Amino acid sequence: MPLANLFGSKGRLMLSALLISVVIFELAYCQKDGQEQRTTPGRKLSPNKPKLKKPADKGPRAVTAKPKIRAAAPGQTFLTQVLNRKTFKKVGETISVQTGGTLQLRCRGKPVQWNVPSYLEEDDDGRLRIVQHERYGVLTLVNTTGADTGEYTCYPMYCEDTDCRKDYGKAVKVFVFFPDPQELFVPSSDYYEVIQLRTNWPTVLPCQVTSPEATVTLHREFPPAEVKVDGTEISFNIKKGFTIHRPKPYHAGALYCVASLGNLRQSSTKYMLIYVNYPMAPPAPVIQASSSSVVVGENLRVSCTVVGEQDVIVEFTWKYPGQKIERPLYTQESTSPVGGGVARQQSQSVLLVDEVRDVDQGTYICTAQNLQGAKSVSTTVKVVPKAARKP
Repeated sequence: MPLANLFGSKGRLMLSALLISVVIFELAYCQKDGQEQRTTPGRKLSPNKPKLKKPADKGPRAVTAKPKIRAAAPGQTFLTQVLNRKTFKKVGETISVQTGGTLQLRCRGKPVQWNVPSYLEEDDDGRLRIVQHERYGVLTLVNTTGADTGEYTCYPMYCEDTDCRKDYGKAVKVFVFFPDPQELFVPSSDYYEVIQLRTNWPTVLPCQVTSPEATVTLHREFPPAEVKVDGTEISFNIKKGFTIHRPKPYHAGALYCVASLGNLRQSSTKYMLIYVNYPMAPPAPVIQASSSSVVVGENLRVSCTVVGEQDVIVEFTWKYPGQKIERPLYTQESTSPVGGGVARQQSQSVLLVDEVRDVDQGTYICTAQNLQGAKSVSTTVKVVPKAARKP
């Protein structure tokens, strides 16, 4: 019996609808299959048919590993001041920030390291915060004061695995002033600061002010006078202070700075300048023993001599065989001028060994030292027994 007769007229209608649905599904599937074949990679789509879009994948996606970030090129490393969440300002050599406010600097680099004024390195009272983000580092300093004035430096770091080092060639820095209406100079805990005037090195008197608008002059305490600043012998830089480029004996003494801004006038810490004739090179000692072979019971003299610049102090130290039994050290030291066109002097130390014993045999070492360095020289002495007496 036909299957349709088992269900009556209604069954036949349902069966017909089912067959039509199957046919429509088959046609749709064939059409979809044809479309997928036409969009196979490497084949062009028909110009009359739009490109099919891939359905969005809402499942978990694989993340491609990012390449290692290398140190930024010189033109890409820069420092900006964050004024607020949406405002950034590229900094120049100097900037000014109101005291009591917030300093926020952003430096591009992954990672970066910061250098701040020594005052903040020693004690920032929890006001300083440094955070490293994905592509940049941020330095934030809150509740700022005039004492925070100084240089802030960002060093991009060059890293190989876990080993990182500062890239000094790409460092960026800015000098930040924090103008204080009550303090023109950066506060100091020292009333006097002793500074050496070295003949071979420029001398800097910091005299650091909190405002770039302040006028700064240099003064001598006794006799009271303003020191001339000609830009050649002595120069001034608002970020560094006064520089004495070629120190001379007449620069020594007590000096201080005076800052003026509006109706406010203040004096700085006093600087005690001590002149030191700094040598041009380490000493070159010459050592000589009175004899290379000494009989037991005789006396020995070992001299160490340095000829060098006038008024340059040379210190001598000795190492000798008798130290093993704590033989006392007897030395004679002297300084005398040396003739010639250029003023020079001879410095000498003589080691005296009375009544030589067997223990005095060995190496004698003299070390001569000045402010530039030290050098050692040595000589060897042999001790021989007394000749047997004839009957």
